[in-house]
Amino acid sequence: MSENVKEFTSANFDADVIKSDTPVLVDFWAEWCGPCRAIAPIVEEVANEYDGKVKVGKLNVDNENQMAMQFGVRSIPALLIFNKGAVVNQIVGAVPKTKITEILDTVI
Repeated sequence: MSENVKEFTSANFDADVIKSDTPVLVDFWAEWCGPCRAIAPIVEEVANEYDGKVKVGKLNVDNENQMAMQFGVRSIPALLIFNKGAVVNQIVGAVPKTKITEILDTVI
């Protein structure tokens, strides 16, 4: 992971995501998931390009399955965009970078 991609867990989720002053993109993923590995470089690019405007991080659903269930994540990769503590958009599946940036641009 790049320095701009944080690791979210149940321990830091409330402080880093829910109470964040900036929008947050959370990538719900798992190591065994091929599409998750395919989208990982795109998530890192977005994190670098939106540094300072959007916080970007990954949440491993195998380690944090309660968090995944709490937010209704049934398929991965799932990218949830939080703003002011609430989910404002969701992208499921490995999508092109333009799809992610278009949605982020509506939140910042």
